[in-house]
Amino acid sequence: MQDESATPLPRFVVQIHAARRMHFDFRLEVDGVLRSWAVPQGPSDNPSDRRLAVPTEDHALEYREFEGVIPPGEYGSGTVIVWDQGTYVPLGHDEHGVRVPFAESLERGHATFRLVGEKLRGEFALIRFRTGQEDARGQEAWLLIKAKDEQAVRDRPGTPDPYHARSARTGRTLHQVSAAEAGQDSARG
Repeated sequence: MQDESATPLPRFVVQIHAARRMHFDFRLEVDGVLRSWAVPQGPSDNPSDRRLAVPTEDHALEYREFEGVIPPGEYGSGTVIVWDQGTYVPLGHDEHGVRVPFAESLERGHATFRLVGEKLRGEFALIRFRTGQEDARGQEAWLLIKAKDEQAVRDRPGTPDPYHARSARTGRTLHQVSAAEAGQDSARG
């Protein structure tokens, strides 16, 4: 149990985003914003899976609760559900084993953390493998990897089918969120 006088644990959210291309948005609260990565195949509970994670723009903390439809013509247009949510415990340390702030772990390109979510649990790592600088090929890229711990799965795929996945906030699927918003729009018109 956490001491009530202690700083609350930072939050995370994983949103499924049916945009131009279906992907998962993996977001971690860091220094007052949601640091964000687009994960095309979604986070996995299977340590054998190495998931590409491409950094996207930071988002306001309030966005971790967003579930709905971003209208056509707007940046990121498409349907969004909150697939998972919870807190995380930063586990980053330097080469001598001394704890470092999580933002510094990210800056160094290797951040480990323990997720305490409704669906994702246990230790994960974000590891930068391409910096995205002008002398490198392409944009910055990371891997999101599940640790081999008690919460890991090994005998099945570790990522849900995004078309059948349900929201951790409302229990709805992408289709149900989209249909509900379309119904609200037609009722207003």
